[in-house]
Amino acid sequence: MTGNSIFRPAEETATCRWSEVPVLAYKETDSAPFREVTRQVLFEGGPLACQLRYFEVAPGGHTTLERHAHVHGVMVLRGHGHCLVGDRILSLATQDLVYIPALIWHQFRAAAEVPLGFLCMVNTERDRPELPSPIELAALRADPAIAAFIQT
Repeated sequence: MTGNSIFRPAEETATCRWSEVPVLAYKETDSAPFREVTRQVLFEGGPLACQLRYFEVAPGGHTTLERHAHVHGVMVLRGHGHCLVGDRILSLATQDLVYIPALIWHQFRAAAEVPLGFLCMVNTERDRPELPSPIELAALRADPAIAAFIQT
């Protein structure tokens, strides 16, 4: 992004699509477990030094259970669902804000009947996601609520 301003009008507010913003795969197939998630990069780099992305999780879908050294700022734009942040399962609704600290396990799940769409802001320069080892996964599953929530 240069010093020039950028305007990307919404194409359809009901589906959270923006002009000149491609809808991308969430991750490469078979790179990590997830189900029915798309990603759009809305703004990236330049003086902001961050990336603003929009993720949409289809009804019944989920993101990858992961952690990394960078933090996230998340705002729910549409739908509802739940997210795991560390040892807490949070109920999510439109306009909720979630801060995900560094090195905390997290995963987002959409409700069965509606998609969950959220903005996510991260640093442009960041580390790669880390998946739980079998030992870490067993530790997470020691809590029955978390065991029932996580999808891998």
